[in-house]
Formats: sequence, structure tokens, C-alpha cells
Amino acid sequence: MTIKQKTLKSAISCTGIGLHSGEKVTMTLLPADIDAGITFRRTDVAGEGAEIKAAYDNVCDTRLCTTIGSETGKTIGTVEHLMAALSGAGIDNVTVEVGGAEVPIMDGSAAPFLFLIDCAGVVEQDAPRKVIRILKTVSITQDDKTATLTAADGFALDFAIDFASPVIASQDFSVGLNDGVFKDEIARARTFGFMHEVEALWAAGLAKGGSLDNAVVISGDKIMNEEGLRFDDEFVRHKILDAVGDLYLAGNPIQGHYSGVRSGHALNNQLLNVLFSDSSNYEIVHMIDDSSRMASQNTGAGALNKATVAASPATA
Repeated sequence: MTIKQKTLKSAISCTGIGLHSGEKVTMTLLPADIDAGITFRRTDVAGEGAEIKAAYDNVCDTRLCTTIGSETGKTIGTVEHLMAALSGAGIDNVTVEVGGAEVPIMDGSAAPFLFLIDCAGVVEQDAPRKVIRILKTVSITQDDKTATLTAADGFALDFAIDFASPVIASQDFSVGLNDGVFKDEIARARTFGFMHEVEALWAAGLAKGGSLDNAVVISGDKIMNEEGLRFDDEFVRHKILDAVGDLYLAGNPIQGHYSGVRSGHALNNQLLNVLFSDSSNYEIVHMIDDSSRMASQNTGAGALNKATVAASPATA
């Protein structure tokens, strides 16, 4: 049986702080039509450029988060945690209205966004879900960082990090994102940073909304958050969360295996650019309920590009 596309049953809103702006921002998730995909809409600006497609080739900045933009220069920042939640919940079509230039950071994880989706409810739509099936291995390497996609059944990720900090040290984690796994194993992992880096960002007028309420902060050999960690390896789990969100900017879910070593937003985006630079790297097929098999009907490699190609190239 073919798996159907999904959208939200009803609209739902939340208000939070922008991690980098420090400003209060309201965000609303709304149902969207079949094949609409995920679109962000800036409600604080009018006219052309207010709508920005969630697409890998609309990514315009990856220095502190993943930011997407339009031809007119309008941008939406910190989209990766929301994108990860939409991916984990299997949402294909949604409009995201944001009253500012940044998605609210909430608690620094994807869990609050999953809660919003659960509260809004999910409905099936009368159209098959499409999946990007990896056919050839694609990889990108930069210094000691690597990101790779290989052919596989379903969607699985593994990640390895190595920090000089004794609190983090070396961590690795592997996960197959079957039903419920994202919510249970990945969604609650929070973004993290070091106190000296946070102070430097503050001094530069950045990360104005950053606090112990929305990030795990490390100082020396201590975790500053009173409640401690949600997982012993919360740091590498959050890197997987980021990768899930960055990869969902492909425009459809991926069938394949992602492997990251010290990767980040920039490398994840470069990986998608390499993937789609050659149509023989992938095919788009209908998703069926047996994850080991795909519908025989191929919807055409050009369909993804038509849906996701945007005006501004990635600058990561």
C-alpha cells in the first residue's frame, strides 16, 4: 500500500525567543495542499520575498544555524530544529508563518515542535508520498569533517564527534528512524555551546537570546544547566537532530544512510548540493508501507528539482 502525504489537521501557534536576535517571535503552523511542500512566510514583511521555500538551494547562511532566503534578501534563520520535527513527524506539506527573521528556539531541541504537531493533529492527503532514494554514494569532506549518503533501506544516520572538552570528548551514535524513534531518541537533545564562545557571541551582538533555558552550556569540565543532561550522549544526538533537519531541505524524505564525522550545517548543505548535481545519484519514487521496497513507478528525477530549485544558490 502506498503511503500518503500528510499535513496538519488544524493551525497551531507558539511564541518564543529568537536565539540570535533575542526578540520575541510568534510562529504559526498551518495545513497546506498536496505537493505544496514546506514554505516559510514572513508575516512581519509585505510583498515579494515574504515566502521562502524550505529548500537546500535556498540556504544562504550556515555559520551559526541554517538560514534560508529569497531573491529579495528576506531570510528565515534557525530552521533546522523545526525541519527535524516535521521530518520526524512525517509532515510533507505545511506553511510556517513567522513574525520575524528567525524561528523561535524554544528549549533548543525539536521536542516542543513535535508537541505542537501532536496538538494540531495530522491528516493524510489523497496523494502518494515521494521519497528520494539514494542510488550512488555521495560524499563531501572538508579538513577533518565528512558527510556521506549511501544507498540503504529506510532512513538511518550515524554520527561521530570529538571535542577537546572532557565533558563531551568522543561520542558516536547510530539510529534508524523508524516509527517513534525520532521522538524517543533524538527530539529532546538540545543545542550546546561553550561558555567562552557564548560570551564572545554576546560581545559581538550575537546569540542575544541564548540562555540555559535553550542550550546546554559547558564551562571547563562542568555543565552549567542545573538539570544536567537529558542523555549521557546528548551532544552527538543533537548533531543527528541537526542533520535530520538539514537533510529535510532536500524537499522530500530520503531513503538512504547518512554518515557524519564532525559535520555541521555547512557540510550537510554541501552534501545535498553534490547529491542533486547529478541525476544519476538518486531517483524519486512513491513510498510504500514496506520500507524495504518502493513503488515501481518512478516520478522522474526532474520532479524534485522543479519543486525545490530556488533563486539564490547556497553560499555555505
